[in-house]
Amino acid sequence: MKKAGIIMILGSLLLLGLFKFPLWNIMLGAPQYPDPMGMNIYITGIEGVNEFDIQNIDGLNHYIGMKKIPKPEEMWEFEVFPIVIGGMAALGVIIGILGFFGKLSYKWFLGWLILTSVLGILGMYDFNNWLTEYGTDLDPNAIMKMTHPDGTPMTYKPPLFGHQKMLNFDVDSWPHTGAYMLFAGMALSLIAFFIGKKEWETNN
Repeated sequence: MKKAGIIMILGSLLLLGLFKFPLWNIMLGAPQYPDPMGMNIYITGIEGVNEFDIQNIDGLNHYIGMKKIPKPEEMWEFEVFPIVIGGMAALGVIIGILGFFGKLSYKWFLGWLILTSVLGILGMYDFNNWLTEYGTDLDPNAIMKMTHPDGTPMTYKPPLFGHQKMLNFDVDSWPHTGAYMLFAGMALSLIAFFIGKKEWETNN
C-alpha cells in the first residue's frame, strides 16, 4: 500500500498547519466602524485580526457586561488542543509509514479519520459552549442593559457558523486556513483508505 501510505502521511502532516494558521475567524462590522474588527482563533490562543481589535472588542463588550476575551492561560483548551493535534498528526504519520510497508490494514486509515472526526466534533461542541457562555453570562451591573421587546435580557452569542445580526453589528463566523488544512488532511485520509483497499485486494 505504498501509494495509500504516502497519501496518508501527507494528509496527517496537513494537521500541523493548525500550529501556524488560524482555525476560525469571527468578524464584527457596524456603520460606525468603517474598518471591521475581528478575532482569529488559533489552537493556542485568540489574536486580533488588526493590532488593536482585541482591545476595541473588549472595550465594547464592557458596556454590555461581557467578559474580556480570554488569554491563552485562562482556557485549558489552548493547552490541550496543541497536544491533541500534534498527537493525531504523529499517529497518522505512523499509520501511513506502517501502511507503506504493508504492516497494517487499510482499515487503520479509516479508523484515524473517524477518531479525528470525533475529536473535531467534540472540539466544535466545546467551542460552541464557550461562545454561549461568552455571550450569555453577562455582568448584571453593566452600563447598558439591552432587552428584547418582551423584557427578557438580550444575549450576545456569536454564531458558531455563518452570519448573524446583533444590535447594529453584523457578525460573521467562518473557518479559517487552519480548518481548511484540517479538512483537506481528513479528505486525503479517506482517499488513502479507498486506494489502500484497492491495493490490499490486489495484493491479497
